[in-house]
Amino acid sequence: MDNVIEFKEVNYSYKGKVALEKVSFNLKKGDYLGIIGPNGSGKTTLIKILVGLLTPELGSVKLFGKNIKDFNEWQKVGYVAQKAASFDNNYPSSVEEVVSLGLLSEKKFPRFYNKADKEKVLESLKKVGMLEFKNRKIGELSGGQQQRVLIARALVHDPELLVLDEPTVGVDKKTEQNFYKLLRDLNKKENITIIIVSHDISYITKHVNKVACVNRRLLFHGTHEEFCSAGILDEVLGKDKHIVCHDDHRL
Repeated sequence: MDNVIEFKEVNYSYKGKVALEKVSFNLKKGDYLGIIGPNGSGKTTLIKILVGLLTPELGSVKLFGKNIKDFNEWQKVGYVAQKAASFDNNYPSSVEEVVSLGLLSEKKFPRFYNKADKEKVLESLKKVGMLEFKNRKIGELSGGQQQRVLIARALVHDPELLVLDEPTVGVDKKTEQNFYKLLRDLNKKENITIIIVSHDISYITKHVNKVACVNRRLLFHGTHEEFCSAGILDEVLGKDKHIVCHDDHRL
């Protein structure tokens, strides 16, 4: 099976301070990768390189078998940035309009939406359980609801890869659990490859099938089962840390 993502010896620095050093890993279609690590460990930098917002100083990145420098099929990639759901109460756009923006990259000037586009928007909202809110102003929704709308925007062009950087920051526990269920269903039912950055290690050990631990270097990248082995946990998290691993992460 071809790799969706290939990182090879990737380095990146901010004003001379190393953020990532010799990071290498591959991800295959249908994988669900959870990325963990302390604050300032380079997780968001890795994600920004992956979606083309930053260029590595050294090393190479491939998406769907093509060097990222030459990659032009960005409709295959859905991206929800860190703390993306922060619309002001007076933000004028409706939920449907916000999701429609996800189709702009596929349009040539002048950009008009047709009937097929509208159907895709409504289908995307239905997937995330937000169809009934299509006419509501985005700023009137809760943080969790806004996050679902942003997922719908990322899904509207039928991506094969969905990348999320700490998507549940600031949402309540119930909303968080529903959100995680949505991601699991997208991975299993839609066969979308997912990468999620999260501080919630209990979630990571319950739902994903691959784990990466980053602290400037890639300290660990492997299966859920390997991560949950005692030796790996001691090495990555320290012997003073204790977490509960689940064996139902693919249910």
